[in-house]
Amino acid sequence: MTAVQQAPAPVLVPETGQLAPDFELLNQYGEPVRLADYRGRNVVLVFFPFAFSGICTGELCEIRDNIADFKDSNATVLALSVDSKFAQRAYAEHENFGFDLLADFWPHGAVARDYGVFDEASGMALRGTFIIDATGVIRYVVVNPRGQARDFAEYRRALSSLADQPS
Repeated sequence: MTAVQQAPAPVLVPETGQLAPDFELLNQYGEPVRLADYRGRNVVLVFFPFAFSGICTGELCEIRDNIADFKDSNATVLALSVDSKFAQRAYAEHENFGFDLLADFWPHGAVARDYGVFDEASGMALRGTFIIDATGVIRYVVVNPRGQARDFAEYRRALSSLADQPS
């Protein structure tokens, strides 16, 4: 008998205008965080490969240093990687992040898969950003190639466009 291998299903990144897939993950303190609980606020989901890595640290520190831009847009930042809550806590404390780092640890990368940004070959999330409006609809999506940092100016433009919409 011969085993038949099936090709993996294509990974689809949710598009703008679609309802964001809901999820519940633990933050760096072991507290459950559910996306649906943020209805009424804009949410910026920032998927990053690994805690303590160079580009990721630069990107998240830029968010930390400009958190007022997010708060001014009634936006909450949720950063997600496949690291454990313990690694997330050490990372958040080391870098003084004032936003939640979520552990997409087990099932490994399940939320990243739902958002189409899980790299099966390396077992990590890609650099995906999803800006979700107060009604839970995705308004901005970007997935950067491996090794390429995100453009913070794009966040500002996308958040600015949300300010023009009724919440």
